[in-house]
This record gives sequence, structure tokens and C-alpha cells, in this order.
Amino acid sequence: MGLGVRWTLHGDGRTPAPGAVVRPDERLTWPRTAGLGAQHVVAMFGASFVAPVLMGLDPNLAIMMSGVATIVFLLATRGRVPSYLGCSLSFVGVAAAIRASGGNSAVVTGALFSVGVALCLTGLAVQRFGARIIHAAMPPVVTGAVVMLIGFNLAPVTASTYWPQDQWTALLTMLFTGLAVVCLRGFWSRIAIFLGLVFGYAVSALFDGLFGKIHSPAGGTGAVDHWRLDLSGVAEADWIGLPAFHAPQFEWSAILVALPVVIALVAENAGHIKAVAEMTGDPLDDTLGTAIAADGAASMLSTAVGGPPNTTYSENIGVMAATRVYSTAAYWAAAGFALLFGLCPKFGAIVAAVPGGVLGGITVILYGMIGLLGAQIWLGGRVDLRNPLNLVPASAGIIIGIGGVKLQLTESFELGGIALGTLVVITGYHTLRYFAPAHMKEQEPLLDAGTSTYDEEPGTGGTGGTDGRP
Repeated sequence: MGLGVRWTLHGDGRTPAPGAVVRPDERLTWPRTAGLGAQHVVAMFGASFVAPVLMGLDPNLAIMMSGVATIVFLLATRGRVPSYLGCSLSFVGVAAAIRASGGNSAVVTGALFSVGVALCLTGLAVQRFGARIIHAAMPPVVTGAVVMLIGFNLAPVTASTYWPQDQWTALLTMLFTGLAVVCLRGFWSRIAIFLGLVFGYAVSALFDGLFGKIHSPAGGTGAVDHWRLDLSGVAEADWIGLPAFHAPQFEWSAILVALPVVIALVAENAGHIKAVAEMTGDPLDDTLGTAIAADGAASMLSTAVGGPPNTTYSENIGVMAATRVYSTAAYWAAAGFALLFGLCPKFGAIVAAVPGGVLGGITVILYGMIGLLGAQIWLGGRVDLRNPLNLVPASAGIIIGIGGVKLQLTESFELGGIALGTLVVITGYHTLRYFAPAHMKEQEPLLDAGTSTYDEEPGTGGTGGTDGRP
């Protein structure tokens, strides 16, 4: 596949057959591919703006560098792993802890640059020693639980942030988007999420005209009177402008606070790769090390100029699940849009003006789809949940991840959410496996016997760390 920048046209390139899958090395016509790229941009914009704002970093720079990171990732994986890279909410807690101890934006990005270095080295280790070192630690019961808690961990964001801003718009948007996903045919069904966004915009404008201002929470504030659709920021924003750059600053105290998040990022990457492999039907074991290393390299590049680190986006996995279009050409289009949008403060203002109720309706469906991909991994891996060895760590980790349970390690650092839930699933499974009776361990963890094609096929990057593809 070379660098993964050549695609064959799927059918006539216009309307895939009902139930048909557009593979990573295929594409639709370029206008339709651009439309799908725009939908991926819409899916990632919420978190890509929210996360850097919560971290105190420039959201326009975050958007621009997410496009750069996605291009780096697609080239590194040679177009085999359709994924979008953006700022993860997993970094928010680390940034908050560093700022609470007196660190500024330069110290935050310096610490997160170190996370990128550690993540890149982890990926290189997987390339050198084989995918089994990840899969042996995370068999299907673990990866399924991680994917599930990644998706369902996002539920409180919908429930506490988006939905309360305008519950009726959220409900109508959710219903419309669900109907669009299920009932529309052809290309229209492929852009159902984008259509839901447009519908929500229209409903918000209509409700503003009919009922006036709404009294509800708005953007993290208490209940106030506000317009559902506020475009005042759009008029004030410039059309073209560079985001603010700054160099990272390295302090050991901040670096030590940030490094534990690598555990969660490796688990997220492995879970996302598993989810993508499950959807596309392609074996992607041999790309795991490359994907992790590319994620780390992209994060280093972004934080080096003052942006947030990046990771594969679960939101876009939800879009692929809804559209069944896995073409990496759509992600190239999305990356191109992100680069342009990062240079356009006015577009950033338009995206920032998306009503919270609209995001509430769309994310209910997207985040649910992500979570249920974990169940699909369990089914594909024939995980027996009647076995306490599987049931106990998975259930404990999911509840901790979804419920927002926190573990205070120091006065300035705590683990919680996805990071703590992932840690509980992984360590819990292997600790219980060590002490469990033999009859509970009949099903060996995935790749314990070294069955990975990554390790056994010559020329695919096994222990030599090279890729035999041209």
C-alpha cells in the first residue's frame, strides 16, 4: 500500500450498497469523501475544543496540530488504521494537577512532551519485542472492558454538561440523528451525524425565535438566561490568524506527575486498535507498535509548539460505526480541514457556537456506540463472563471508570476515570489470574502462546522492527 495515499474507488463511488463497507484502502468520490471528512471534523471538534480550554491551552492551535498529528499517524501506519488524532480528555486531570502546583502553560506542555516521549518509546518496544507484550497484558476481556469504559466514561459529559443546557433540543436532536442513522439510505445515511448537527442548529434558532432566551446552565456556569444559538463571537472573530505558539518548559516535578497517564494512553490505543480491527475485519496486530509510536511522536510535535498532546479519538470510531465508511481518505480530508480551520478564528467561533443541547443529543448516540464496541470485542473474543476471573476485574474497572471514582495519590495528583479504571482492569485481571484455580484459567490470554502474525510472519516488522511492504 506504500504510504497509504492511494485508494481504489468503491463501486461507482456514489452510493454504497445497503450494508456495504467502504474499506480503508477504498474511497467514495472526492466530494463525498470531503463530506465524510467534514463529519469526522464535527465529531472531534467538541473534545478538541473543550479539552485544551480546560487545560488552559489555545483551542485553535489544538485543532491545527490535531490535523498535523493525524497526517503523521496515517503515514506511519501506511493507511491501514483509519483514526483521527486529537486532544484527549485523559490529559485534563494531569494538566490541572500541574497548574494546581504552580505550573504555567509551558510547564504543562513540557510535562506532556515527556509523556509523548514515553509513549513513543513504548511503541518502539512493541515493534521490537512483538505485539504479544501488549496483548498478553490485555486479552479480550481487558480490551473490551477498556473500550467500554472509554465510551461510557464520556456519559457524564453529556449528562452534566451538554444535556442540561437545552434538554428539549437535545432530545429532538437525538431522535432525529437516530432516525437518520437507521432510516436514511445511500450517502445521506453516511452523514447522519452531520445532518443531526445541522438539524440541531436549526431547532435552536427556531426555539430562540419562538420562545426567546432559555434559563439553563451555559458553558459551565450556573443557570442563567441565554440564547440557545449565540453567534456574537462569530462576528467579532478574524477570518485568518495564526494560533499562539510557545516553547515547552521541563520540570521534573511536573514530569513525574504526568508520566502515569502513559498507562491509560497505551490502553486507549490498544482498545482503539482493537475496535477498528473489529469493525474493519482486518488483523491489525502488526500495526499496534507503530500506532503507539506514531501517537507519541505526534504528541511530541504538538507539545513542542505549545499545543496539547494527541491520541486516537474514540468519537471518530463512533462515526465509523454509524457510517460503515472506514476509508482513510476521509481522515486525510478531515486533517486538511483541521489545518485550515486552525488558521481561521472565525470558523473556530462558529464551532464554539454549537449549542450545548445539540451536542447533548449527538453525543448520547456517539458515546453509546463507542461503549458497545467493547461488548462486540467480548463477543468476538468469546469472553466467558460467567467466569469470575473475567467478571470481577472487568466489572470493577468499568464501574470505576464510568462512575468517576478517584484515588488520591498525593496532595496534587490523583488517578480517576479512564486511567484508574484501566489500571484496575489490567492489574486486577492478572493478580486474580495468578491466584485463581486452574479450571478458571483454561482460556489462555490472547497471544500467550505467541500466535501473533506480527511476531511470526517474515517481513512484517516482527523482532527486526522493519516493515517488508514497499
